[in-house]
Amino acid sequence: MNDTPPPVVSRNPADPSDILVHLPAPGAPAALNAVERARAAQPRWLLGGAAARSAALGAIAAGIEAAADELTALAVREVGKPVAEARAEVARTAAIWRYHAQAPYEPTGAVHETAAGPGLLLTRRRPHGVAGLITPWNFPFAIPSWKAAPALATGNTVVLKPAPEATACAQRLAEIIQHAVPSGVFTVLPGGAAEGNAVVSTADAVSFTGSTVVGQLVTRTTTARGIPAQAEMGGLNAAIVLPDADIDTAAAQIASAIAGYAGQKCTATSRVIAVGAALGPLREALAEHLRTLPVGDPTDPATVCGPVISERARDRVIEARRALPDVAAAPAPTGSDGWYVTPALVTDVPLGHVLRREEVFGPLAVLLTADGLDEAVRITNSVPYGLVTSVHTASLDEALHGLDHLDTGMIRVNAPSTGVDFHLPFGGTKASSRGPREQGRAALDFFTSERTYTLSPTRS
Repeated sequence: MNDTPPPVVSRNPADPSDILVHLPAPGAPAALNAVERARAAQPRWLLGGAAARSAALGAIAAGIEAAADELTALAVREVGKPVAEARAEVARTAAIWRYHAQAPYEPTGAVHETAAGPGLLLTRRRPHGVAGLITPWNFPFAIPSWKAAPALATGNTVVLKPAPEATACAQRLAEIIQHAVPSGVFTVLPGGAAEGNAVVSTADAVSFTGSTVVGQLVTRTTTARGIPAQAEMGGLNAAIVLPDADIDTAAAQIASAIAGYAGQKCTATSRVIAVGAALGPLREALAEHLRTLPVGDPTDPATVCGPVISERARDRVIEARRALPDVAAAPAPTGSDGWYVTPALVTDVPLGHVLRREEVFGPLAVLLTADGLDEAVRITNSVPYGLVTSVHTASLDEALHGLDHLDTGMIRVNAPSTGVDFHLPFGGTKASSRGPREQGRAALDFFTSERTYTLSPTRS
């Protein structure tokens, strides 16, 4: 029996013959060693002080900005992200580090009056130790950063296990981070399931983003160990369009949310629910926007939808839409060996079909109808996921109704389902998320634990 883990391989999705990474997987023992090195480095990192941590995070932001063109090109090449979107991700990544560079100066607790008699009561937040981060390939710089930056700011050390498909991006990001922090404070660990399992089994806190199946395994392991964990998983997000909406604007936003970056975002729109009289105009407008949406080479600044990440991903999307009628489909590029699929909006999808119950993670959505907003909300809430819903309407009353009754963690009114405000909490309900929220001040809370101190005088 061969226990050697498979090698770590990363290919260019637009040109699979272009191999960026091919290296032996380090294995579980290397993961355990990385966590132990990080644990040994953590007290020195914490006791170095707030000013040192703040300066380090600021230097990381500056390093990312200085390497912006290089990082953009690397994301385009390794994960097939269209260049305009890759450039925006790199800019957001630098902003995330700069935002959290101020966190070391934030209050870590409070002083309280005692219930009776002299003394002091204190609350104080302290880091967990080693933060194990398991990240996906679709945001190869932003997601590792919005986990690592608050973890480091609060005094934890970090071991990052990226998706194999984004190994080169993670290694380059690590070079920038490691230039600013002491040895052992930040480690990137290439690999797959064996390395990820080892990190989850030994770190002091775990933050995971990825598939629902793996996320559930992570939460079971961390629950059994009694350590803090957060898991961001799938989405089957809906866009609800009411008759009073600006239909053309809504259609443009929804088309981009369906097919932008080939639909490979947990916040992508997978279901479009037309309410009442919105159906006809919305169907026509969406068809036009999808047919004209630029699909092709991700290095072209005009491209909105490039390739999907792998041959397996392409085949999954093709199989999911097989034999379904479509409202519209944009043409996939010809003469390319890349893993391209046609963005599409399909109709007449049976209730039990995979597209109505699972996230396919491609540029594909179903068109559904509802007689009124109440029915649209019921359809939206009928799936196991609850990450984000977009509601398109000119009525404040209808928007507030949606806010009250939608069972999703995020609701975006007259905006696409895609898009993240990194200074606010991010997360969903049901099978979309487990544990505390990511990003913003919520991230600082997750990467620390609160302690209560009672200080009594020695003399009464």
